[in-house]
Parts: sequence; C-alpha cells; structure tokens
Amino acid sequence: MDIVSKAVQYYENGYKCSQAVFAAFAEQFGITEKQALQIGACFGGGMGKGEVCGACTGALMVLGMKYGQFDLNDTESRAQSGTMAVKFLDEFEKRKGSYICRDILGCDLRTEEGKNFALSNGLFRMLCPEMVRTAAEILTEMLEGGT
Repeated sequence: MDIVSKAVQYYENGYKCSQAVFAAFAEQFGITEKQALQIGACFGGGMGKGEVCGACTGALMVLGMKYGQFDLNDTESRAQSGTMAVKFLDEFEKRKGSYICRDILGCDLRTEEGKNFALSNGLFRMLCPEMVRTAAEILTEMLEGGT
C-alpha cells in the first residue's frame, strides 16, 4: 500500500486527520506508529478549534522530522524548516482553497452549534479524507523533491 493510501486508511479507520498523516510517514523518521498516533492526537480538527487543518499539522510534523532544527547553532535547518512549512501550506491552500479547518468545513468548531453542524452533515466523513489525501500527496512530493 502506498503511503498516501495508508494515511487515508488511518483516517477512515477512525484516527484523527493529524494522526493519519503523521503516522503514515513517521516510521521513515524513526518514530513508531504508537508514538506518532500519540503525538498527533491533539491536533485533529484544527486542534479542536477549527484552526490549521489537522492533516496539515500532521504534515508539518513530518517536515519537522526531516528538516527541523535541533542544534541551536544550525541556523540553516531553522530557516529551511520554516521555508518548507510555508511551501507546504501555500501548496495546500492552492489545491484546497484554505488550510484553515473551519474554512474547509464551512462551520466554526469553536461552538457547539458548529460542531453539531459538522457532525450532523457528515462533514468529517465527506471532506476530511480528501484533506488527508491532499496533505499526504503534497508531503510525498516535497520529500521526493518535486514541490
């Protein structure tokens, strides 16, 4: 199974969007599936507040694993990780119109009314698998040097 399909399958099996994307890629960077699912657990639904799409957050965590600064003297990796994050978000916005969860869903998850609207209209089932797919596709392209 390719990595994009793996990410979508995680989501369709019941994991959050952030967990799905991060877990699909994590083992490439020495993170176990369990660790990835735990780390990504609080970022779904735009951190539960409709902010940055959890699929994007999961992808940004992967980019951090690849390009993130860990040595304070390594200012090059600091700059590169920031550049890659912006590049990812710009590409996701270009393809999907926004990387903000509440814009994508068309409701405000910060309110009970918005949460109920999303649930009763099946928005997480209808829209989010495609967000996970798109995030995983862009991430794959970036990791392979294509975007």
